[in-house]
Amino acid sequence: MQLPVEQFDALSHIPNCRHIFTRRIPGIDVAHDKTEALRRLEAAHLGIRRALGVADWPLITTEQIHGNKIAVVDRAIRSDKYVAACDGLITNQRGFALGIHVADCCAVYIVDPKTPAIGLVHSGKKGTELGVVTNAIAQMSSRFGSKPSDLIVQLSPCIRPPHYEIDFAAKIIEQCHAQGVDQIYDCGICTACHLDLYYSYRAEKGRTGRMLALLGLD
Repeated sequence: MQLPVEQFDALSHIPNCRHIFTRRIPGIDVAHDKTEALRRLEAAHLGIRRALGVADWPLITTEQIHGNKIAVVDRAIRSDKYVAACDGLITNQRGFALGIHVADCCAVYIVDPKTPAIGLVHSGKKGTELGVVTNAIAQMSSRFGSKPSDLIVQLSPCIRPPHYEIDFAAKIIEQCHAQGVDQIYDCGICTACHLDLYYSYRAEKGRTGRMLALLGLD
């Protein structure tokens, strides 16, 4: 059976880098608030992680408050961890997964294959306005010595015009270019246009599930 996940070509060829982006899970009623929807999706997401061979990796997730704070994970993690009051994670450690939940906002994958180091960021309208991805790139440079010219950035499916009043994906790309990042990839997919494949907070009036973005280093 084909798993309801996708991967991005720009990241798939990077040695020692593991990533996935889950899609809508068939047969699960997610017409609830975020907490209940995530509870109902938990077993399915774990099954996907198990099928992809990363179920035994500790998972680090964030509160996602539509801000610009980035948490730095600079030591090995042995068990699942939840980080409050931030919208992104960066690390140069191996053997655990960074996780972001989205349903219209963009999951931004940032990979420095040379250091190596990685970042995973939740960036919607507010976070983009506050420069959350810019902050993540700056912190990867200051904490890990990552050079923007070495970074590979991938944008996930997210809501876009005409289903949303602004194109924050385009703004994220502009911000990355302004930081000196040249390798930027955008799948160009609108979540609200494809409710058969993705959850959309706006199209489903706030009562829906979440896609899970995962990124880790072997």
